[in-house]
Amino acid sequence: MRVGFGLGSNIGDKPANIRKALDLLETRGIARLTAASRIYRTPPWGVTDQGDFANACAIGETDLSPYELLAAVKTIEADMGREPSRRWGPRLIDVDILFLGDHTLDDPELTLPHKELFGRGFVLIPLVEIAPDLVLDGAPIAEALQRVDCDGVRPWSEG
Repeated sequence: MRVGFGLGSNIGDKPANIRKALDLLETRGIARLTAASRIYRTPPWGVTDQGDFANACAIGETDLSPYELLAAVKTIEADMGREPSRRWGPRLIDVDILFLGDHTLDDPELTLPHKELFGRGFVLIPLVEIAPDLVLDGAPIAEALQRVDCDGVRPWSEG
């Protein structure tokens, strides 16, 4: 099945954390990545009294079920050193499942497509970069991008 990931970090070497998580998705056999966006520098969202984030998206293929995939990405986060913290607070790594094939779920553990995907410029910009024609839940992501605030989201290399 086709799978999309959103990755974020705002502790330590943020771009390196993103690259390591992408590598672990592949080397652990969780997904065969077919595209990865550039890394973007983004202002904090939700809780704003923290440092900028590095964010990226990736698309690939997986044979895992939704809950197997969730367990696998949570294991990557824990193995990389993510510790529980406040919601939207600082994190070493965050790996979100944005979509998984045509699955639709809405429960406390997992919502597919990701419930906040269409309102976050820091997810839509890198996702549109690698999949401009993607339609999720009947909505073209390129059109969703035109309706969200993207202030401050820029390629990491632009400082």
